[in-house]
Amino acid sequence: MAARRSGAEHSTGRPSGGTWQAGFVVGAALGAAVTVLGRRAEDQARAGLVDWRAVARLAETRLRRAPGRLSGPEIAATEPAYAAAMKRVVPALEEALGTPLPGIVDRVAVVDRAGWVEANLVTFAELFGKLEGGLLDQLVPQGAGLLKASMALANRWVTTRQLGFLLGFMGQRVLGQYDLALLSAEAEPGQLLFVEENIRATAASLGVDVAPFRTWIALHETTHAFEFEAHPWLRPYLAERLERQLSAFTRSTSSLGGDAARVVGRALRGGDGHWLERLMSDEQRALFRETQAVMSLLEGFGDHVMDAVGRDLVPGVETISARFHARRASRTPMERAILRVTGLDLKMEQYARGERFVAGIERIGGPVALRRLWEGPETLPRDDELDHPERWARRVLGTVA
Repeated sequence: MAARRSGAEHSTGRPSGGTWQAGFVVGAALGAAVTVLGRRAEDQARAGLVDWRAVARLAETRLRRAPGRLSGPEIAATEPAYAAAMKRVVPALEEALGTPLPGIVDRVAVVDRAGWVEANLVTFAELFGKLEGGLLDQLVPQGAGLLKASMALANRWVTTRQLGFLLGFMGQRVLGQYDLALLSAEAEPGQLLFVEENIRATAASLGVDVAPFRTWIALHETTHAFEFEAHPWLRPYLAERLERQLSAFTRSTSSLGGDAARVVGRALRGGDGHWLERLMSDEQRALFRETQAVMSLLEGFGDHVMDAVGRDLVPGVETISARFHARRASRTPMERAILRVTGLDLKMEQYARGERFVAGIERIGGPVALRRLWEGPETLPRDDELDHPERWARRVLGTVA
C-alpha cells in the first residue's frame, strides 16, 4: 500500500516534501534575481534617452571611412587662409549691412568632421536634456520593473544608433556653421566653425578653386553671426519658442503610447503638409510654423547676402553660386529619403523660400526693407508672407507692391 501510494503521488506529479522545498528556494532566488535585474535595468534606463558617448563613437567611425580625410597638421595649416578670408569678409559685411561685427574674427575654428560632431553633440544633448525628465517618467516610472526598463533600454539603443548615423551623415556634408547654443543657461557668444575636409571636397566636386570658395562660405556663416549678434533680441526669442515646442512635445508623447510606430508610419506615407506637422497638435503646429518662418529668413538672408556681397569679394562668385545651388538641388534618391525621414528636407526648403522672400522685399523696399526685418519680433515674416513678400511689405512698410 505504501509503495503504491508513493507511486501514485509521483504519477500525478505532486512533489514530495523535499522537492517542494527546493522549488520554493529556486523560485524565491529567481524572483529576487529578477527584482535586482529590474532595478538595475531601471537605473540604467533612467540614466538617459541616449548614450552620447556611443553616438560620438558611431558617428566618428563612419566619418573615418569617408574619403578626403585630413590630418591635424593639414587642418591647422589652413587656419591662416580662413583668417585672411575673415579679414576681408567682416569689413565688407559691416559696410553692406551698416552694422559693426566686433569680436567675431577672434571666434573662428577650423575643424575636421569629427570636430564638428563633437561641437554638435553638446547641442543635441541640451535638446534631449529638456525632454528627458518627462519622457523617462512616462517610459520608466519608478518601480516599473524589468520589462518596461528593458523596452526603454532597447529604445535607447535604437535612438543612439539613429543619432550616430545622422551625425555621421551630416558630418560629411556641413561646410560651415555659426555655432550658437540657443538653450544654454549662459548666453555665450557664438563661434564660427569651418569643416575644411568638406569644404575642400565640395570645391573639388564643383570644379572651383578652394580659396574663393572658402571666402564664399565664410560670407554665409558670418552673415548668421550678424543676424544674432547685431540683434540681441533674436536669440531669446527663438529659445523661448523652442522651449515651448519641447514642452508641448513632452506633454503629447503620452497620447501616442503603443501606437507611436503606426502613427509615424501613417504620417510618413502622405497627407497635407510635412509629415512632422501631421504628428503635431494645433499648438505645436503653430509654433513650428512660426519658428520655420524665422529659420527660413535666417537661411535665405544668408544666401542672399552671400551672393550680393560676394560679387565684389569672391572671384568667380556667379559660377560658384550656380554650381553650388545646382548640386543642392540634385540629390540622390537615398539622400532625399534620409533628408525627408529626418526632417532635414525642411532646411533645404528654408533656403529656397527664404532667399525668394528676401529678394522680393529688397525689390519692393530696397536696403531699408532689409534693415526693417531685424527690428524685432513684430517685423519678422509670418508663414503666409514668405511666399508673398508683398504682404509683409504692406504690413511692415505700408507699401503696396
